[in-house]
Formats: sequence, structure tokens, C-alpha cells
Amino acid sequence: MKVKRQAKDYFLLFLKGTAMGAANKVPGISGGIVAFVTGFYEEFIFTLQRFNRRSFGLLGKGRFKLFFQYINFSFLAFLLLGTTFSYFSISKLLDYLINNHEIFVWSLFFGMIIGSVFYVAKDFNFKIKSNILLIGLGLLIGVSLSFLSPAQENDHLLFVFFCGIVSIAGMTVPGLSGSFLLILLGNYVLLLVDSVNALFDTGAEVFSGDLSFLEDTDRLRLLKVLSSFTAGSVFGLVSLSHLLGYLLKRYKAKVFALITGFIAGSLGVVWPWKKPIYKVNADNEMILNTKNQPILENYERFLPNLGNVQTWFAFFCIILGITIILYLGWYGKQKKNN
Repeated sequence: MKVKRQAKDYFLLFLKGTAMGAANKVPGISGGIVAFVTGFYEEFIFTLQRFNRRSFGLLGKGRFKLFFQYINFSFLAFLLLGTTFSYFSISKLLDYLINNHEIFVWSLFFGMIIGSVFYVAKDFNFKIKSNILLIGLGLLIGVSLSFLSPAQENDHLLFVFFCGIVSIAGMTVPGLSGSFLLILLGNYVLLLVDSVNALFDTGAEVFSGDLSFLEDTDRLRLLKVLSSFTAGSVFGLVSLSHLLGYLLKRYKAKVFALITGFIAGSLGVVWPWKKPIYKVNADNEMILNTKNQPILENYERFLPNLGNVQTWFAFFCIILGITIILYLGWYGKQKKNN
């Protein structure tokens, strides 16, 4: 499913990859939603399917030009370049905004998910009972995940490899947040904060000619963890894409119905008005992890205070989020028609 593109299209693809990478890092938001709404989800899945025996056969025979054409390399390269750029730039900005303006960030994402649900569901035939049942199933799974309690951190390399497989679901399944799944598995901070920062710091040191990290056992541990996580992510990306590609070719409407339910179910995860609940011991003292940080158990959700100015600005952010998604959907449709 290769699409002809001009130079400006590749720049837009880079921006979409940037948005996808930023969304993947935020708990409750799925990078797959970005792919779905901005119109390259099916091409993304079918492109990943091209990593098969035929492509590796072309590579093994040294037929590099045919290999790159077959795997739709230009599409993947610009998309992954944007995603990688995001992890070391925009995702840092998101970390700052979540730490300092949390309610407004969650409100914006909450609105974007509402807009995504409307965008995906507007063309559905709700007279087909199976579609309604699958939307309900996706909704039930999404809501259930939002009320599970997170596990404790585990840096065993096999478990980290498994985390990579699970987390990549956020890129391939819209509405299923890979970051939130990592929180449930207890490894969000380890894999998407500590390990990524370790790689960034190591790269900066190597660039300046400083190799002292080779004597830093904790840094080396984090780099091993990141390598295992990356390997799991690549394995999960390719294997899940083959499964989803098979389902999309045969049961497209039903897959989209289930995805719609997932997206709607994730609203519980990004509900803006909530406060964290941390684990405590029998004496009601906060339990800390190995890094002396409190361990998140779940969230206490509450209704907004309509007498608070902050609440009304949060409502504005929700409307802005809905508008952004609907505009992207409209723009994608116009571009397709042209």
C-alpha cells in the first residue's frame, strides 16, 4: 500500500512521526490514534508486514534497491525519524508540562480522545450488532485497564523484552496506550525516563570524547535495559503488524469497531480531575522504591469544581483537543479527495 509523495508530504510525515512519538510517551495516549486520525494507519501496518521472508531474501542477495522499495523505506524512515526526534525533544517538553500544568495537559488529551472517538465512529453502521458488541468489548477492556494497580519495577532483561512487546501496542493498536501498560507493569520510569535519559547523557558524553560511562555500572545497566526493551519493541512491532494486517484485510470493520471501544475506554485513564494514590505500609507511611520515590498505586478521580477558573480553562483545553482532531480528520479527507 505505497503512496506517492512529494517533498512537503515527507515533511508532514516527519511531523506526524513526531506527534506519534510524543503520544506514545504519555500514559493514556496511544500513538496509534495519531496514525489512525491523520490517515496513515493502514499504510503503517501494511508496510511493517513487508518485513518478511521475501524482504530478507532480497537483502541477503544484495538487492538493496529492491529491498528498500519493497519495505516502503522512505515512508518508514521519515516516520521513525520524527518519532526518534520526539523522544529527545518534544517528549521532554511534555514531561515539563505534565509536571507543572498537569490538569491542562490531561484536558487537552481528553478532548483529543473524544474527538478521535467521534472521528472513528462517525462512519460506522450501528445497525450491525457485531459492531456494537465489539465496541462494547473494547470499551470494557479499556475501562478495566484504567482501574488496575501498577506492579513494582523489574529490570530483568527477559521481562524488559516482554515490556517492549507490550508497549509497542500503543503504536499498532489505537486507544491502547503502551505507556500506560508500562505503568501497570511497573517499568514506565525505568524504560521511558531513566533509560532514555541514560542514552541521551551517554551520547552527549561520547560526542565530547568522555568515555567515563564505561566505569558507571548503573549507566551500563540502564543501557542494557534499553537495548533489551528496544529489541522487544522491534519484535513486537513486526509480529503485531502481521497479525493486524491479516485482520484488517479480512475483518476491517470489526477491527475498527474494537479500536473505537479501546479509544473510548482510554478516557478513564486521562480523566483530568484526579490525584495519585501512593502505596503505604501498615503504619500509613509511604513506601518508597529503590530510588526513594513513592510507588503509584492508582488514582482517585473526582468531579471538577465549576467555581474554579482553572476548571473553565481545562474545559477550553478539552474543546481545543476535540477541534484539533476533527481538523486533522477534515484535512486528511480533503487531501485524499484532491
